[in-house]
Amino acid sequence: MTPYASVRHADRFIKQLAALGFEGLDTFYFSLPAQRALFGSLKGFEAFLRERGMQKVVSVFFAKPTGSPGWFFHRREDHQNIVDFCSRLMDQCAELALENFIVMPTNTHWQMEPITDDSLHILADLWNRVGEVTRRHGVRTSIHHEFWGGIRTWDQIEKFYAWTDPELVWFFCDTAQHVIAGVDPVQLYERYHQRCSGFHFKDTHDVDNQEDYRRPPDAELVAPTVQRWFWEMGTPAGLVDFPAVMRALRKHGYRGWLSLEHDKADIGGGNFAESTAVAKWYADNVLSPIYR
Repeated sequence: MTPYASVRHADRFIKQLAALGFEGLDTFYFSLPAQRALFGSLKGFEAFLRERGMQKVVSVFFAKPTGSPGWFFHRREDHQNIVDFCSRLMDQCAELALENFIVMPTNTHWQMEPITDDSLHILADLWNRVGEVTRRHGVRTSIHHEFWGGIRTWDQIEKFYAWTDPELVWFFCDTAQHVIAGVDPVQLYERYHQRCSGFHFKDTHDVDNQEDYRRPPDAELVAPTVQRWFWEMGTPAGLVDFPAVMRALRKHGYRGWLSLEHDKADIGGGNFAESTAVAKWYADNVLSPIYR
């Protein structure tokens, strides 16, 4: 059940997060209309968070995984529509103390194959333009890579960031997505720590060695080789070296937010509340002492 089905559901959800010690919230762009409807405005929603012990909405996440007319990121003719939409979204979020506009920079991999230098240049041009828009609002355009997206390998990532303006386009590190794609998130953070605007901390038990990233329509849901791609921190079979991530953060003096993200945590009988509690225990008892 979405926490924004009613004020009662939202109250329960936010109180659970606050009780565990969370201070900020990342939300999806498609949740904003429900939040406005329930609380009168996004400013009202943020006040609702503060009344329950949280500080603010930190980031808004924007994605169009399935391309449709006007929404193919690798086609220049669609760029103006996408830039205009992002501009309107920033106007709507102006009453929030927003820090990051997190974006999936591509549609699904299978919709834009083959991935070429030309397509990476086109994507870089798009997000430079969006970065100009969000910077005017004091918000960072932050690129979040998926293992099934069009910017997934080390080579593709390096080219993309070489062709984007570091003042306009930031790197947002999702630990599990990179591991699944065969990229070490610690090495990636070391490479782009000056451009890193945030993290999604979640784990995985699998690396995609079967080219599941190319599987339509949704590699995260229909891959026959893996039932559940994403796990909370602290499970025994986890592949992300979170202590190494924390040591790298301490080394470079990272002072931003760290987000615990849960993606399809209910697959196989799990639930989001339990996953959140398990991950927060791991953050408090294993990771925090490393940084301190």
